[in-house]
Amino acid sequence: MTLIKVSWLIGLMTVAPGAGSIATAEDRKPDDDMAGVMAREECGAERCIAVARGLFDFFDRRLHGLQGNGRACADCHMAGGRFQLSPASAEARYQALQQRRLKNPRADDPLFRPVDANDYRVNGDNATDYTNLREHALIRVTLPLPGNVQLIDPSTGQPSSERSVDVWRAVPTVINVKLTGPDALNPWARDPNLSGGYQLDARFGSLQEQALGALQAHAEIQVAPPQLFLDDLSAFQSVLFSSRGVRELSEAIDAGVSPLPDPDPPLNELEQAGKVVFARACGQCHGGPGQSTPQPPAVRYHDISTTCPRPVDPGPAPRFVFKPCPTKLAGNIRTYVFTLPDGHTTVTRTSSDPGRALLTGFVLPPPAPPATDDWNKLDVPSLRGISKTAPYFHNNSADTLEEVVEHYTAFFTRVLLNVPTGKPLPPAISTDGKNPDRPPTPDEIPSLLAYLREL
Repeated sequence: MTLIKVSWLIGLMTVAPGAGSIATAEDRKPDDDMAGVMAREECGAERCIAVARGLFDFFDRRLHGLQGNGRACADCHMAGGRFQLSPASAEARYQALQQRRLKNPRADDPLFRPVDANDYRVNGDNATDYTNLREHALIRVTLPLPGNVQLIDPSTGQPSSERSVDVWRAVPTVINVKLTGPDALNPWARDPNLSGGYQLDARFGSLQEQALGALQAHAEIQVAPPQLFLDDLSAFQSVLFSSRGVRELSEAIDAGVSPLPDPDPPLNELEQAGKVVFARACGQCHGGPGQSTPQPPAVRYHDISTTCPRPVDPGPAPRFVFKPCPTKLAGNIRTYVFTLPDGHTTVTRTSSDPGRALLTGFVLPPPAPPATDDWNKLDVPSLRGISKTAPYFHNNSADTLEEVVEHYTAFFTRVLLNVPTGKPLPPAISTDGKNPDRPPTPDEIPSLLAYLREL
């Protein structure tokens, strides 16, 4: 019954001419009789009427009364693209916009707003360089700098007066978000959201907070939305799943069922073998029902070397090689100076995205283990439906699942090389602290990839 209701809701959507978006809420409200039924019925753990309202709000570009910039949630979380934004989709919309402007110079696509242009800090509302958005599907995320952090001005090499910084991040899918977020397990040492959250750095503790932050930063609303509006958006996102099996898993969790059902589809022999490899090699971090909860002794938040610049093996014959950051992504690198609690010791580090260090200002100088501070740390995403949500990582820097596995091969090798002599091996590469048995072997990679494509 739930699947039928949700399919009916999605069927209400109509494509707006030329923009790949959806008609506004007022154009497509459910009739009174259907609304009455939905108010009494449940769509999973959500009220269907709330899901219906959230559906229309998600696609509503006018956002009545909020004084936004014409963007709807669905402009970045594209329904036709698994509710995410891909470089191919962004570029296709840009080219379609240029074609429309040949006939109508005032043609518009709300995806392309100056706030997400590369040159916005220089040209403001006249910005036109959408390189990060078009080539990598990255949007600007502006974060205030913690009080103990300064940016280095790249033109002078001296500390700047900037009190905020722009980082560029992917627009992840909102499918399966109900299975992610805070879970009260395996807490980190520092707030915010010790046990996971929303957004790539887990800075929001609820879908409502996440929606409000997106509306303010990317739809640039000038008026705060009613709480009901945010609750409805949360309800709509909470019924989006990548498969029937994942939906049934979510409903079983809500019902307190034990043991939980296995959401995987029927697997052939190769895929079954890959599932075993996944449990050993990936499940320590991509654990729990949502595959987003690191399992102790693995820590909650991780640096998996996806930021720029990427580590380089200093040896004469490289033992690990990461895919180089694309040139345009390397242009997002900034240098940060952290003042430690003693008030005079400083730590200088460089990254295109320092992750949770921008929330806490907490870094440790060598020889402290890098796993224990917040530098470059991001949350662990769910992998359900991953075969349909390329590209990958927080900056869309891996185009295929093969590239993801290649990246982790280099990552595992580097972790092993950095273990001090005589120290236990970390859980990233060892199940017993002694043997580096967690990374997949070359002959296991085909089965692992086969399983990932079935998630």
